[in-house]
Amino acid sequence: MTLLGIEIGGTKLQLVAGDAQGRILDRRRFSVDPSAGGEGIRARIAAALPELVAEHGPAALGVGFGGPVDWQTGRIECSHQVAGWHEFPLGDWLRGIVPFPVAVENDANVAALGEALHGAGRGSDPVFWINMGSGVGGGLVVDGKLYHGAKPGEAEIGHVRLDKSGTTVEDRCAGWAVDRKIRAAIAADPSSALARLCQGTTSGEARHLAAALAEGDTTATAILAEVADDLAFALSHVVQLFHPQVIVVGGGLSLVGDPLRAAIAGALPRYVMDSFRPGPRVALAGLGEDSVPVGALALAAAAVR
Repeated sequence: MTLLGIEIGGTKLQLVAGDAQGRILDRRRFSVDPSAGGEGIRARIAAALPELVAEHGPAALGVGFGGPVDWQTGRIECSHQVAGWHEFPLGDWLRGIVPFPVAVENDANVAALGEALHGAGRGSDPVFWINMGSGVGGGLVVDGKLYHGAKPGEAEIGHVRLDKSGTTVEDRCAGWAVDRKIRAAIAADPSSALARLCQGTTSGEARHLAAALAEGDTTATAILAEVADDLAFALSHVVQLFHPQVIVVGGGLSLVGDPLRAAIAGALPRYVMDSFRPGPRVALAGLGEDSVPVGALALAAAAVR
């Protein structure tokens, strides 16, 4: 059985053909032009989708969208990155193009499903996914299925409060927040290895964190410890409430690699109750940049069932 998956993000659009085992057999990848808005993305999909349908004869289509979605209807609430998606009926629009089942979810949920069934969470249950990029998203998979809760609930780990003043996980741990921490640290210590690596960088400083850590830079180590500690504190609430067997960490910041994973895993036991220690396994995403496309294939497979 062949399936189709679509990833609609703020910077990239991917259409893939694959199977229920999560294998990607064919791919169309495009860069997103934000100035063209949602209409530009839809034009790309409308042009590429019929070609994939004709070539592969799929049974269903799954979609991971970068923003809030009514998963029961496929209607987009909005996109925080690209204009032209407000209240757009994406599910119905796609059903007007293809003659088979279509399922639409937000991309964090779709990535969670991909990692749970075919990535770092395979063989574990429940699986909690945390995506650390321009924002911080989450997804919970129980018995191989996405957990939604009552509408409009989702696993919004990024909006968990870290204190009573309203500071959220995103405020401390999103990519832009880590960039801000790095800029402040560089201003305080311009002689650090991290400062040298970031020289000439005007945004996206977090991408230099891994190289600074590899050099043993104390500034980078302190930033990593602070971010990991905040994440561990937030994830302790997930552990206390849902008891995942594994927490999978993905997104751009996860490219820091095992130092980030190990720091979260090391900090987490401090915040969970004694009887739950040491807590769940913490793993890096196993599918890399394909967490969403592979999850979209899994979503399509579920739509067939």
